[in-house]
Amino acid sequence: MNIKERIIVPLDVPDEQAAIALIERLECVTFWKVGLELFTSTGPKILEVLKSRQKRIFLDLKFHDIPNTVAGATRAAARYGVDLLTIHASSGKDALKAATEAAYVGATDAGVKPPKLIAITLLTSISSRQLAFDLKIPLELPEYAQHMALMAQEMGFDGAVCSPQEVSQLRQTSGDDFLLVCPGVRPTWADKGDQARSLTPAQAFKAGANYLVIGRPITADPNPELAWKRIIEELVT
Repeated sequence: MNIKERIIVPLDVPDEQAAIALIERLECVTFWKVGLELFTSTGPKILEVLKSRQKRIFLDLKFHDIPNTVAGATRAAARYGVDLLTIHASSGKDALKAATEAAYVGATDAGVKPPKLIAITLLTSISSRQLAFDLKIPLELPEYAQHMALMAQEMGFDGAVCSPQEVSQLRQTSGDDFLLVCPGVRPTWADKGDQARSLTPAQAFKAGANYLVIGRPITADPNPELAWKRIIEELVT
C-alpha cells in the first residue's frame, strides 16, 4: 500500500454538491471519510457517488447506544460495502460484540465484504484535564485510550481510532494486525485548531499508525491540491 492510500481525507461539507466538488478537485485522493454532517444531509447517496468513482470509504458515524440499537445500525451500515466503520468503545463490551456479529450478517446479506470495525477510544479534542475534570474519569489519558482499544480488540474489532500520541504504546500492546487510525494529525505548517493531542504525519506513521485522517490542513487550504501534494512530498522524502 503506497502512502497516498494511507491518508484519509474527510468530506466535512454540508451537502452532496459540495462533496462532489471536493472529490473532483482532489481526484488524487483515494480514501474519503464520510461523517455525521454529510451522511445526515445526503444519506447513503454520497456513498454511491464515492463507490462509482472507485474510492475507498471510511464511514465515521461513531455509533454509541445500547447493544440492540448498535447492532441494528451496524447491520444496516455493513450493507453499504464501506471499508471502515466506527463505533464508540464506551458503548461497552456487549454492544461491541453485537456489532461484530451484526457487521458480518449485514454484509453477507448484501453480498459485500464486511467493513473493518474501528473503535473510538477517545475523541482527539479531549485533553487530559477534560478527561479528569469534565468526564470524571480517574485514569491517565493514555491508559484510558489503551484500555478502550484493547477491550474492542478482545470483542473482535479490527482496529481503533486514537490520538497519534497514543499510537506507539497501542502498537506495542495490540500487535501488528490491529489497525490504528489517527485523526488530529497536523503538518508543521498547519494550524492545530481544536486538536489537543497532535503529531505531524511523519511522526504518526513512525509511531505505528496505519491510516491518518487529515482534514482542514488540506480542505481548508486556499489551494487544497497543493496542500495534498505538499503533505505527500514531505512523507516520501
